[in-house]
Amino acid sequence: MPNIKSAIKRVKKGEANRQHNVQFKSAMRTAIKTFNAKVDDKDVEGAKAAFLVAQKKVDKAATKGLIHKNKAAHEKSRLSKKLNGLNA
Repeated sequence: MPNIKSAIKRVKKGEANRQHNVQFKSAMRTAIKTFNAKVDDKDVEGAKAAFLVAQKKVDKAATKGLIHKNKAAHEKSRLSKKLNGLNA
């Protein structure tokens, strides 16, 4: 543990930021899992709604720097492929 006051503050702030990032990333993963569950159940309307939520969460995570923009594009592409396969 640091002795300098500013370093102590940075440790506290870093931990708070980490907790926030974990929470945000977890919400993104949950949204993706919810979408996948809807696709597995062949629920077209539910999957469309879940797709919009998941896409928004992935975009937000990429904007905040939690995931790389290319990973965000990859995830959205996978989700849209599944949705289009469900519609066909």
